[in-house]
Amino acid sequence: MRSKTSGFFLAAPAVFLLALANAPANAADPETVVLKAAHLFDGQSGKLQSPGVLVVRGKNIVGTGSGAEIPAGSRVIDLGNATLLPGYIDAHTHLTFDNNENWAQGFYEGMLRFPVEQSFHAAHNAKVTLQAGVTTVREVGASDFIDIALRNAINDGLVEGPRMLVAGNSLGSTGGHCDASPFPPDRIALSGPLQGVCNGADECRQAVRLQMKYGADLIKICASGGVLSESDPVDVPQLTPEELAAIVGEAHTWGRKVAAHSHGDLAAKQAVDAGVDSIEHGSFLETDTLQAMKANGVYLVPTRMTLVWVLDKLDGYPPKIAAKGKAAGDSHDAMFRNAMKIGVPIAFGTDAAVYPHGMNAREFGDYVALGMTPADALMTSSQGAAKLLGVENETGTLTAGKFADIVAVPGNVLEDIRATERPIMVMKQGAIVREAE
Repeated sequence: MRSKTSGFFLAAPAVFLLALANAPANAADPETVVLKAAHLFDGQSGKLQSPGVLVVRGKNIVGTGSGAEIPAGSRVIDLGNATLLPGYIDAHTHLTFDNNENWAQGFYEGMLRFPVEQSFHAAHNAKVTLQAGVTTVREVGASDFIDIALRNAINDGLVEGPRMLVAGNSLGSTGGHCDASPFPPDRIALSGPLQGVCNGADECRQAVRLQMKYGADLIKICASGGVLSESDPVDVPQLTPEELAAIVGEAHTWGRKVAAHSHGDLAAKQAVDAGVDSIEHGSFLETDTLQAMKANGVYLVPTRMTLVWVLDKLDGYPPKIAAKGKAAGDSHDAMFRNAMKIGVPIAFGTDAAVYPHGMNAREFGDYVALGMTPADALMTSSQGAAKLLGVENETGTLTAGKFADIVAVPGNVLEDIRATERPIMVMKQGAIVREAE
């Protein structure tokens, strides 16, 4: 005998389908939004189109140009004398860390907070970054897997922020740039593979697997010393060729890319030989290393504005760090110009958190200050960073079918690249997250 309960559950799907059939035809249709501006830079052609027109439905761009079909009832937003651009893609951020003019105070405050408290700071940083026009980021290293939690919260619509690809803990050797500062070991526990510190090929392979187990989209390594760390020289290798091979081999087997922090030339050369996908910073890279990067399709993520920022703030750092910052900053100009001359692929990336979050677009102007054209500077995001992150089929250009990740800036952006620092409207996947001003 069939119970009343089982009869209800058998009938429920039919009732639901009948309700759908009788619902208004347009009940689930997304709104169509038309953006109009004096100019449009599509991120693909390298040229400015005038006037600029984009038709957005749901999460995607469905039409471009003055000949695009505009359905009746569309909401039209006229931005006047502005340029429509692809949302910025920053390939080197640290949203889970905070900037502080006093390096020591900022560093230790972050170390002493509970992870759940720091997560609130990270959510704030993510919103500020999105409001600045950055719609996609590659988060290259965070403690306590806060970056993974933030990515998931953004994807679930719990907080506002850019789309995130995250690395978990950065990987490096004991005492290196990816290790903690030299705290007394009886007070602060030494880090191991779970926290990203590994010694020997087997431990490094384990560290990769642990980051991926807990949700990392990519792997970040410290191939050389760093500037803002106390105990290590800035330019020496910190991973052996065997350790590099183990990390890159394991990551690539799992379909994850590898970003290598490296100011030093020899460390970068070894990382390129091991097959990494990008070199971050690259302050002391020599011509032969840059040529090898071009030959192997390894991207340079210059984080130019961070080097400029550190040079300007040297008095705020401890003496050892200030000396390393000056050496790296002084060398970076010539390296960057040489990389452009050789034709190394360059991906937009800023090292957010060294400077206050939300200033990411200064990187464009800093490239132009070293001789890059405004169009090419913008393409380091729409082409360079998009391809490095592997998201070029979904975002990066203002073309039909892509996500509606869009920034509007005042005036003609090719005449004023610094206009990228003053967005008047930001849209992420079809949702306006910063209203037109």
